[in-house]
Amino acid sequence: MNAAMPRYIAARLLATIPVMGIVAVVVFSLLRITPGDPAAIIAGDSATSEQLEQIRQSLGLDQPLYIQFPVWLGQVLSGDLGTSLISGVSVSSMISTRFGPTLALSTSIILFSIVVAIPLGVIAAWKQGTLLDRSVSAFSVLGFSMPVFVTAYILVLIFSIMLGWLPVQGYRAPADGLWAFLSRLILPTLALSTAYIALIARITRTSVLEVMGEDYIRTARAKGLRERAVLTRHGLRNAAVPIITVIGLGITNLISGVVVTESVFNLPGLGRLVVEAVLARDYPVIQGLILLFSFIYILINLVVDVLYTLFDPRIRY
Repeated sequence: MNAAMPRYIAARLLATIPVMGIVAVVVFSLLRITPGDPAAIIAGDSATSEQLEQIRQSLGLDQPLYIQFPVWLGQVLSGDLGTSLISGVSVSSMISTRFGPTLALSTSIILFSIVVAIPLGVIAAWKQGTLLDRSVSAFSVLGFSMPVFVTAYILVLIFSIMLGWLPVQGYRAPADGLWAFLSRLILPTLALSTAYIALIARITRTSVLEVMGEDYIRTARAKGLRERAVLTRHGLRNAAVPIITVIGLGITNLISGVVVTESVFNLPGLGRLVVEAVLARDYPVIQGLILLFSFIYILINLVVDVLYTLFDPRIRY
Protein backbone atom coordinates (compact mmCIF):
# COMPACT_ATOMS: atom_id res chain seq x y z
CA MET A 1 0.00 0.00 0.00
CA ASN A 2 1.54 3.33 -1.07
CA ALA A 3 1.58 6.55 0.94
CA ALA A 4 -1.28 8.04 -1.05
CA MET A 5 -3.68 5.23 -0.15
CA PRO A 6 -4.80 6.61 3.27
CA ARG A 7 -5.60 9.96 1.64
CA TYR A 8 -7.50 8.18 -1.11
CA ILE A 9 -9.55 6.15 1.39
CA ALA A 10 -10.30 9.28 3.44
CA ALA A 11 -11.41 11.14 0.31
CA ARG A 12 -13.66 8.26 -0.75
CA LEU A 13 -15.25 8.09 2.69
CA LEU A 14 -15.88 11.84 2.64
CA ALA A 15 -17.42 11.48 -0.82
CA THR A 16 -20.03 9.11 0.62
CA ILE A 17 -21.61 11.99 2.55
CA PRO A 18 -23.15 13.81 -0.46
CA VAL A 19 -24.03 10.47 -2.06
CA MET A 20 -25.91 9.33 1.03
CA GLY A 21 -27.58 12.75 1.18
CA ILE A 22 -28.88 12.37 -2.37
CA VAL A 23 -30.07 8.84 -1.60
CA ALA A 24 -31.91 10.12 1.48
CA VAL A 25 -33.68 12.88 -0.48
CA VAL A 26 -34.70 10.55 -3.33
CA VAL A 27 -35.95 7.77 -1.06
CA PHE A 28 -37.83 10.13 1.24
CA SER A 29 -39.54 11.82 -1.71
CA LEU A 30 -40.42 8.70 -3.70
CA LEU A 31 -42.00 6.91 -0.76
CA ARG A 32 -44.35 9.81 -0.13
CA ILE A 33 -45.41 10.61 -3.67
CA THR A 34 -46.28 7.00 -4.54
CA PRO A 35 -49.90 5.88 -3.99
CA GLY A 36 -50.91 4.44 -0.62
CA ASP A 37 -51.59 5.62 2.90
CA PRO A 38 -49.84 4.12 5.94
CA ALA A 39 -52.58 5.46 8.17
CA ALA A 40 -55.16 3.36 6.32
CA ILE A 41 -53.00 0.26 6.78
CA ILE A 42 -52.59 0.91 10.50
CA ALA A 43 -56.27 1.74 11.13
CA GLY A 44 -57.78 -0.99 8.98
CA ASP A 45 -60.58 -1.00 6.44
CA SER A 46 -63.27 0.03 8.92
CA ALA A 47 -61.57 3.25 10.06
CA THR A 48 -63.38 6.56 9.66
CA SER A 49 -61.89 9.62 8.04
CA GLU A 50 -61.53 11.25 11.48
CA GLN A 51 -59.53 8.30 12.78
CA LEU A 52 -57.29 8.35 9.72
CA GLU A 53 -56.64 12.05 10.20
CA GLN A 54 -55.74 11.51 13.85
CA ILE A 55 -53.25 8.81 12.91
CA ARG A 56 -51.69 11.04 10.25
CA GLN A 57 -51.32 13.85 12.78
CA SER A 58 -49.75 11.54 15.38
CA LEU A 59 -47.25 10.27 12.81
CA GLY A 60 -46.52 13.70 11.42
CA LEU A 61 -47.71 12.68 7.95
CA ASP A 62 -50.02 15.68 7.72
CA GLN A 63 -47.04 18.05 7.60
CA PRO A 64 -45.54 19.24 4.29
CA LEU A 65 -42.55 17.29 2.96
CA TYR A 66 -40.19 20.20 3.52
CA ILE A 67 -41.00 19.97 7.23
CA GLN A 68 -41.04 16.17 7.49
CA PHE A 69 -37.65 15.74 5.81
CA PRO A 70 -35.50 17.92 8.13
CA VAL A 71 -37.09 16.26 11.16
CA TRP A 72 -36.34 12.79 9.83
CA LEU A 73 -32.83 13.74 8.67
CA GLY A 74 -32.00 15.18 12.09
CA GLN A 75 -33.07 11.92 13.73
CA VAL A 76 -30.92 9.89 11.31
CA LEU A 77 -27.85 12.04 11.93
CA SER A 78 -28.30 11.51 15.66
CA GLY A 79 -28.36 7.73 15.14
CA ASP A 80 -32.13 7.30 15.32
CA LEU A 81 -33.60 5.66 12.21
CA GLY A 82 -37.09 6.12 13.59
CA THR A 83 -39.81 3.77 14.74
CA SER A 84 -41.83 1.33 12.67
CA LEU A 85 -45.30 2.63 11.88
CA ILE A 86 -46.74 -0.88 12.10
CA SER A 87 -44.99 -2.62 14.99
CA GLY A 88 -43.89 0.38 17.04
CA VAL A 89 -40.38 -1.10 17.35
CA SER A 90 -37.32 1.01 16.58
CA VAL A 91 -35.93 0.51 13.08
CA SER A 92 -32.41 -0.01 14.46
CA SER A 93 -33.65 -2.89 16.63
CA MET A 94 -35.50 -4.47 13.73
CA ILE A 95 -32.41 -4.27 11.51
CA SER A 96 -30.08 -5.65 14.19
CA THR A 97 -32.47 -8.57 14.83
CA ARG A 98 -32.70 -9.46 11.14
CA PHE A 99 -29.04 -8.79 10.28
CA GLY A 100 -27.71 -12.14 11.52
CA PRO A 101 -29.52 -14.45 9.04
CA THR A 102 -28.70 -12.17 6.11
CA LEU A 103 -25.03 -11.95 7.10
CA ALA A 104 -24.79 -15.72 7.47
CA LEU A 105 -26.46 -16.34 4.11
CA SER A 106 -24.43 -13.67 2.29
CA THR A 107 -21.14 -14.94 3.74
CA SER A 108 -21.86 -18.54 2.76
CA ILE A 109 -22.88 -17.50 -0.77
CA ILE A 110 -19.76 -15.38 -1.30
CA LEU A 111 -17.34 -17.98 0.05
CA PHE A 112 -18.97 -20.88 -1.79
CA SER A 113 -19.12 -18.95 -5.07
CA ILE A 114 -15.45 -17.92 -4.91
CA VAL A 115 -14.19 -21.36 -3.86
CA VAL A 116 -16.07 -23.10 -6.69
CA ALA A 117 -16.04 -20.52 -9.49
CA ILE A 118 -12.38 -19.46 -9.62
CA PRO A 119 -10.97 -23.02 -9.90
CA LEU A 120 -13.63 -23.81 -12.50
CA GLY A 121 -12.67 -20.78 -14.56
CA VAL A 122 -8.93 -21.49 -14.30
CA ILE A 123 -9.35 -25.15 -15.27
CA ALA A 124 -11.61 -24.19 -18.19
CA ALA A 125 -8.95 -21.77 -19.44
CA TRP A 126 -6.24 -24.39 -18.98
CA LYS A 127 -8.28 -27.00 -20.87
CA GLN A 128 -9.49 -24.60 -23.54
CA GLY A 129 -11.54 -26.27 -26.27
CA THR A 130 -12.03 -29.54 -24.38
CA LEU A 131 -15.28 -31.06 -23.16
CA LEU A 132 -14.60 -29.65 -19.68
CA ASP A 133 -14.24 -26.13 -21.09
CA ARG A 134 -17.47 -26.43 -23.07
CA SER A 135 -19.28 -27.83 -20.02
CA VAL A 136 -18.21 -24.88 -17.88
CA SER A 137 -19.33 -22.47 -20.61
CA ALA A 138 -22.71 -24.19 -20.90
CA PHE A 139 -23.16 -24.11 -17.12
CA SER A 140 -22.28 -20.40 -17.11
CA VAL A 141 -24.97 -19.60 -19.66
CA LEU A 142 -27.59 -21.77 -17.95
CA GLY A 143 -26.76 -20.66 -14.40
CA PHE A 144 -26.77 -16.97 -15.20
CA SER A 145 -29.99 -17.19 -17.26
CA MET A 146 -32.16 -19.16 -14.83
CA PRO A 147 -34.12 -17.02 -12.32
CA VAL A 148 -33.18 -17.50 -8.67
CA PHE A 149 -36.67 -18.48 -7.57
CA VAL A 150 -36.86 -21.21 -10.22
CA THR A 151 -33.55 -22.68 -9.04
CA ALA A 152 -34.73 -22.43 -5.44
CA TYR A 153 -37.97 -24.32 -6.06
CA ILE A 154 -36.15 -27.05 -8.03
CA LEU A 155 -33.70 -27.54 -5.15
CA VAL A 156 -36.55 -27.66 -2.63
CA LEU A 157 -38.40 -30.23 -4.75
CA ILE A 158 -35.36 -32.50 -5.08
CA PHE A 159 -33.54 -32.25 -1.75
CA SER A 160 -36.40 -31.48 0.64
CA ILE A 161 -39.57 -33.01 -0.77
CA MET A 162 -38.33 -35.97 -2.83
CA LEU A 163 -35.18 -36.96 -0.89
CA GLY A 164 -35.98 -35.42 2.51
CA TRP A 165 -32.33 -34.60 3.16
CA LEU A 166 -32.64 -30.92 4.07
CA PRO A 167 -35.29 -28.72 5.73
CA VAL A 168 -37.47 -26.68 3.41
CA GLN A 169 -37.30 -23.37 5.22
CA GLY A 170 -36.54 -21.55 8.45
CA TYR A 171 -33.41 -20.41 10.23
CA ARG A 172 -31.47 -21.57 13.27
CA ALA A 173 -28.75 -19.60 15.04
CA PRO A 174 -25.29 -21.20 15.43
CA ALA A 175 -26.02 -21.53 19.15
CA ASP A 176 -28.74 -24.07 18.29
CA GLY A 177 -26.16 -26.48 16.85
CA LEU A 178 -23.79 -26.41 13.90
CA TRP A 179 -25.76 -28.82 11.70
CA ALA A 180 -29.09 -27.16 12.49
CA PHE A 181 -27.50 -23.86 11.44
CA LEU A 182 -25.76 -25.11 8.29
CA SER A 183 -28.55 -27.39 7.06
CA ARG A 184 -30.89 -24.41 6.68
CA LEU A 185 -28.32 -22.44 4.71
CA ILE A 186 -27.38 -25.11 2.16
CA LEU A 187 -30.38 -24.78 -0.16
CA PRO A 188 -30.58 -20.96 -0.21
CA THR A 189 -26.82 -20.81 -0.69
CA LEU A 190 -26.97 -23.20 -3.66
CA ALA A 191 -29.96 -21.37 -5.14
CA LEU A 192 -28.42 -17.90 -5.07
CA SER A 193 -24.79 -18.85 -5.67
CA THR A 194 -25.55 -20.62 -8.97
CA ALA A 195 -25.75 -17.33 -10.87
CA TYR A 196 -22.64 -15.94 -9.18
CA ILE A 197 -20.62 -19.10 -9.81
CA ALA A 198 -21.60 -18.94 -13.49
CA LEU A 199 -20.63 -15.28 -13.79
CA ILE A 200 -17.35 -15.47 -11.85
CA ALA A 201 -16.27 -18.67 -13.63
CA ARG A 202 -16.94 -17.10 -17.03
CA ILE A 203 -15.00 -13.92 -16.22
CA THR A 204 -12.15 -15.94 -14.68
CA ARG A 205 -11.85 -18.10 -17.79
CA THR A 206 -11.83 -15.07 -20.10
CA SER A 207 -9.31 -13.14 -18.00
CA VAL A 208 -6.93 -16.07 -17.58
CA LEU A 209 -7.07 -16.86 -21.31
CA GLU A 210 -6.19 -13.27 -22.12
CA VAL A 211 -3.26 -13.27 -19.71
CA MET A 212 -1.91 -16.65 -20.83
CA GLY A 213 -1.01 -15.19 -24.20
CA GLU A 214 1.33 -12.57 -22.73
CA ASP A 215 5.13 -12.63 -23.13
CA TYR A 216 5.87 -13.10 -19.44
CA ILE A 217 3.84 -16.32 -19.45
CA ARG A 218 5.97 -17.69 -22.24
CA THR A 219 9.07 -16.59 -20.32
CA ALA A 220 7.87 -18.40 -17.20
CA ARG A 221 7.32 -21.57 -19.21
CA ALA A 222 10.74 -21.21 -20.83
CA LYS A 223 12.30 -21.11 -17.37
CA GLY A 224 10.88 -24.56 -16.72
CA LEU A 225 8.08 -23.68 -14.29
CA ARG A 226 5.34 -26.25 -13.96
CA GLU A 227 2.06 -25.41 -15.67
CA ARG A 228 0.27 -25.25 -12.31
CA ALA A 229 2.75 -22.63 -11.07
CA VAL A 230 2.39 -20.67 -14.29
CA LEU A 231 -1.38 -20.66 -13.95
CA THR A 232 -1.55 -19.69 -10.26
CA ARG A 233 1.52 -17.49 -9.70
CA HIS A 234 1.57 -15.65 -13.02
CA GLY A 235 -1.71 -16.20 -14.83
CA LEU A 236 -4.32 -15.97 -12.11
CA ARG A 237 -2.69 -13.13 -10.20
CA ASN A 238 -2.35 -10.93 -13.28
CA ALA A 239 -5.95 -11.71 -14.23
CA ALA A 240 -7.22 -10.86 -10.76
CA VAL A 241 -8.42 -7.28 -11.36
CA PRO A 242 -11.49 -8.12 -13.53
CA ILE A 243 -12.22 -11.12 -11.30
CA ILE A 244 -12.21 -8.92 -8.18
CA THR A 245 -14.45 -6.44 -10.01
CA VAL A 246 -17.09 -9.03 -10.84
CA ILE A 247 -16.92 -10.48 -7.31
CA GLY A 248 -17.53 -6.99 -5.92
CA LEU A 249 -20.48 -6.51 -8.27
CA GLY A 250 -21.82 -9.90 -7.21
CA ILE A 251 -21.65 -8.94 -3.54
CA THR A 252 -23.56 -5.73 -4.17
CA ASN A 253 -26.17 -7.62 -6.23
CA LEU A 254 -26.78 -9.87 -3.22
CA ILE A 255 -28.92 -7.03 -1.88
CA SER A 256 -31.60 -7.83 -4.45
CA GLY A 257 -30.92 -11.57 -4.44
CA VAL A 258 -31.53 -12.10 -0.74
CA VAL A 259 -34.98 -10.51 -1.05
CA VAL A 260 -36.16 -13.35 -3.30
CA THR A 261 -34.19 -16.12 -1.58
CA GLU A 262 -35.24 -15.22 1.95
CA SER A 263 -38.87 -15.04 0.83
CA VAL A 264 -38.74 -18.50 -0.77
CA PHE A 265 -36.97 -20.16 2.16
CA ASN A 266 -38.73 -18.13 4.89
CA LEU A 267 -35.49 -16.76 6.36
CA PRO A 268 -36.06 -13.93 8.86
CA GLY A 269 -33.42 -11.64 7.35
CA LEU A 270 -33.24 -8.16 5.89
CA GLY A 271 -34.63 -9.36 2.56
CA ARG A 272 -37.86 -10.50 4.19
CA LEU A 273 -37.95 -7.27 6.18
CA VAL A 274 -37.79 -5.29 2.93
CA VAL A 275 -40.79 -7.18 1.52
CA GLU A 276 -42.81 -6.77 4.71
CA ALA A 277 -42.01 -3.06 4.97
CA VAL A 278 -42.88 -2.36 1.33
CA LEU A 279 -46.20 -4.21 1.55
CA ALA A 280 -47.10 -2.32 4.73
CA ARG A 281 -45.72 0.99 3.42
CA ASP A 282 -43.70 1.28 6.61
CA TYR A 283 -41.77 4.44 5.69
CA PRO A 284 -39.16 4.47 8.48
CA VAL A 285 -38.18 0.82 7.94
CA ILE A 286 -37.88 1.21 4.16
CA GLN A 287 -35.82 4.37 4.53
CA GLY A 288 -33.50 2.81 7.10
CA LEU A 289 -32.93 -0.31 4.99
CA ILE A 290 -32.20 1.62 1.79
CA LEU A 291 -29.73 3.86 3.62
CA LEU A 292 -28.03 0.76 5.05
CA PHE A 293 -27.86 -0.99 1.67
CA SER A 294 -26.54 2.17 0.00
CA PHE A 295 -23.75 2.50 2.56
CA ILE A 296 -22.82 -1.19 2.18
CA TYR A 297 -22.74 -0.76 -1.61
CA ILE A 298 -20.37 2.23 -1.35
CA LEU A 299 -18.18 0.45 1.20
CA ILE A 300 -17.83 -2.66 -0.97
CA ASN A 301 -16.78 -0.55 -3.95
CA LEU A 302 -14.12 1.09 -1.78
CA VAL A 303 -12.80 -2.29 -0.62
CA VAL A 304 -12.64 -3.51 -4.23
CA ASP A 305 -10.63 -0.44 -5.27
CA VAL A 306 -8.18 -1.02 -2.42
CA LEU A 307 -7.80 -4.70 -3.35
CA TYR A 308 -6.76 -3.71 -6.86
CA THR A 309 -3.45 -2.37 -5.53
CA LEU A 310 -2.72 -5.62 -3.67
CA PHE A 311 -3.01 -7.77 -6.79
CA ASP A 312 -1.63 -5.30 -9.31
CA PRO A 313 1.17 -3.07 -7.93
CA ARG A 314 1.06 -0.98 -11.10
CA ILE A 315 -2.23 0.56 -9.92
CA ARG A 316 -1.75 3.73 -7.90
CA TYR A 317 -4.23 6.24 -6.50
